[in-house]
Amino acid sequence: MELRHLRYFVTVAEQGSVSRAAQKLFIAQPPLSAQIRQLEEEVGVSLFTRQPRGVRLTEAGASFLEDARAILARAQQATVRARERQAGQRATLRLGLVPSTIHSVLPGLLARLAGEALTVNVEVREMITSQQVQALHNKEIDLGIARPGEDSQLAEMAAVIDDPYCLALPAGNPLARSRKPLALRQAAHERFVSFSRYQDADYFDRTAALCMEAGFTPDIRHEAGQFVNVLAMVGCGLGVAIVPASFATLPQGQVAFRRLEGSRFKSRLGILRGPQQEQDDWSARVIALAVRELESLGKRLVSRQK
Repeated sequence: MELRHLRYFVTVAEQGSVSRAAQKLFIAQPPLSAQIRQLEEEVGVSLFTRQPRGVRLTEAGASFLEDARAILARAQQATVRARERQAGQRATLRLGLVPSTIHSVLPGLLARLAGEALTVNVEVREMITSQQVQALHNKEIDLGIARPGEDSQLAEMAAVIDDPYCLALPAGNPLARSRKPLALRQAAHERFVSFSRYQDADYFDRTAALCMEAGFTPDIRHEAGQFVNVLAMVGCGLGVAIVPASFATLPQGQVAFRRLEGSRFKSRLGILRGPQQEQDDWSARVIALAVRELESLGKRLVSRQK
């Protein structure tokens, strides 16, 4: 099996058609079809179901597509990293992060990297925590900004802060008039805006558990795949949402935030690094800057609670 076979397969899968893939790859359709058949024979399974107007991935093909993309990405990254090492420098930071940190942690980290005059190209991949841990072990990313579970003691964790849950409400909601901690059961009658379960099942399940602990099942009327869109819906008056407290540090004119009263469910943010990550000066500096930015966010969260 060669990398070109994987590139051919990925292109056919993405185009959903051998003929369109052949046009994109600038090769004739018959040789491309032959290459795909050879790949299937080597793998030992059918990767595509042939249809009158194209092809469709089989379950085995869908699984193979995920791995093929990862292999091609690793091959490209290997070339870049080899060239960087020959030049005596590390210039690419492969960063995995959970969606909720794109606005709360990433901007500050990028500013710190620039402030330290580190010449670095940042490659960002949005990933849930479990995917980050696996990607670190596979050396597909260098650093992760994750949301570990309440009692999780990940070996990859370089630093962690509390990022407690709070309730985001439309500014005109009566529950928004007080700054005191809120008992979540007071919002049992509200309509909820939720972060989509298919985006991060762990976060969805944790927020559902918070409501169950408070004695009710949330009336979820709206869902969004990004936290900023969740807050936008709240700001439009569509409902309330359970979000990490770190979102309260962002300017949200039409959204108010109430801290939730004590719960056994905790929310945390952590910096993850590979268990066998090379500890050269460049890596150590990048990790230190990431930890510093996370700790700075932690201090801001603590000050807001006073």
